[in-house]
Amino acid sequence: MNSYLALGDSYTIGEQVPIYESFPYQLVQRLRNAGYPFSAPEIIAKTGWTTGELIRGIGQTQLLPEYDLVTLLAGVNNQYRGYTTEAYEIEFRALMATAINCAGNRPERVVVVSIPDWGVTPFAAGKNRKLIALEIDTFNGINRNIAAMANARYVDITAGTREAAENPLLLAADGLHPSGADYARWADRIAAVL
Repeated sequence: MNSYLALGDSYTIGEQVPIYESFPYQLVQRLRNAGYPFSAPEIIAKTGWTTGELIRGIGQTQLLPEYDLVTLLAGVNNQYRGYTTEAYEIEFRALMATAINCAGNRPERVVVVSIPDWGVTPFAAGKNRKLIALEIDTFNGINRNIAAMANARYVDITAGTREAAENPLLLAADGLHPSGADYARWADRIAAVL
């Protein structure tokens, strides 16, 4: 039975949707359907967590010696709180090293997922949506480069999340987080690279 560790924030736990509609649970279903036996995902994530808080959360968790798959999605709360890209880069490098270690030092079993663009959502009404998009793209440039340097996999879901500006079915009831339908698209994209 394969093991899966999902590291992140509200997007990883699937805030506002049933747990089985979160992308880690939908991903496991796709992998099982493809003939790969996976246990339920182990999730270390909380709504509102920055990269620094995720690092602390991992440090307080008893983990397995290694996992067959690790996903890492972190940084939206750094951007939301106005934290620097320099601090994000340092902390994301640390998270990448941890993720690779958790994958038994097999970077090909680590998948970095890009940060969604919350600026298109109703929650962002009255905010500078263009600036949010620019900052999200900058943070994603950092995590993409770190993933590439580490030889980890990378899945860009950001463009798809921007479709929520025209398609409310991609949003959960809170008008901020993705719906199960959008998480299904994430799971499809991640499964495709595996």
